[in-house]
Amino acid sequence: MSRIVRVMENRELEKGFDARSAMAEASRCLLCHDAPCSNACPAGTDPARFIRSLRFDNIRGAAETIRENNPFGASCSRICPANELCEGACLRSRLDRPVEIARLQRFITDEERRHNLHFLKPGTPNGKRIACIGAGPASLSCAARLAQEGCRVTVFEKTDKPGGMLSLAIPPFRLPQEIVDFDLSRIEELGIEFVCDIALSADDISNLLAQYDAVFVGTGLWKPKTLDLPGKELDGVFHALDWLKTARTEKPSEQGNRLVIIGDGDVAMDCATTAVSLLASHVKLVFCRPIAFASANIAETLLAVNMGVPVITEFFPQEIRGENGKVTHIAFTGADGVSSMTLAADKIILAVGQEQDDTIAALPDHPRLFAGGDRVNGGSTVVAAIASGKRTAQAILDTISG
Repeated sequence: MSRIVRVMENRELEKGFDARSAMAEASRCLLCHDAPCSNACPAGTDPARFIRSLRFDNIRGAAETIRENNPFGASCSRICPANELCEGACLRSRLDRPVEIARLQRFITDEERRHNLHFLKPGTPNGKRIACIGAGPASLSCAARLAQEGCRVTVFEKTDKPGGMLSLAIPPFRLPQEIVDFDLSRIEELGIEFVCDIALSADDISNLLAQYDAVFVGTGLWKPKTLDLPGKELDGVFHALDWLKTARTEKPSEQGNRLVIIGDGDVAMDCATTAVSLLASHVKLVFCRPIAFASANIAETLLAVNMGVPVITEFFPQEIRGENGKVTHIAFTGADGVSSMTLAADKIILAVGQEQDDTIAALPDHPRLFAGGDRVNGGSTVVAAIASGKRTAQAILDTISG
């Protein structure tokens, strides 16, 4: 009989290593020269170095390596697609299986938190002032790097809390808010000023450039893409990020509800697993493409399947139907041109991508104006956004010191 993974909304799904198991796993590392795992990490977290420190029982040194290279080291240990990056490159897999690098990083950052270790320090003031628009991983990684070099950084955020997707969209059983808050607390120690609940537009850019030596825009992709379906205006049709934000911040019960989720990316998987954690009675994922071409990380797809979510592939939504202004069904046609399908639904979640918000979509061409993160790379992983923020910080430093 199949075993279904059960989750609780406020409890982490996977357990971390204890000290004994962490040391045992670290001992499996081959201590490669020019380690492929470190080369595969976009953010430069340097797994080879922190695993080597752990093997010699230097947890403080291991934590320092992670924190100095990745300001969201604790968060990334839980959500990074390690199977595609560091663990995917691990040479140990040629012998048996890759070293569980992400779980080792989680153990080390958990120890950092447990012992209240502090590593990041602001640099000697250099008289430069930088504005960062947005408080997601890219913007805060940029801000942290600049503050360590002595810049005075102000971060402007339109919501009431920094963290971006980490605080607003990722299910808490994958990434508890206390872990995000821990990473944020270490960034705040660099003396960065946060100005929240302020929505800036492209019209504000020129004013910021007059006040600051450089401006970084890392506003991400928050405007949902949609499907032009008959019935999309019915009550019960949601865009994925809006629904995830409500689910994470308000934790409503979905008990008894039937949810159909359209999309094959990581956000769609987060919607599906979150719906299960909120006790929805039936959750179904519908992909337009074959599963082999789905954009979600395979580990995220398997998690949804292991939680009992059926995945239906190669069906295209055609019409949302309802009664008295509320969703009741959604109709599909098959990619084969012959098949059709109608699913009963109380809620339909459209997880078909995001794009730049219109308020700050177009940026003027200016030598002291920079952009990074999802708005530049098109929406990728958190670790890719961190890497983008770090690279752009170096470009800013080169510009303001030139």
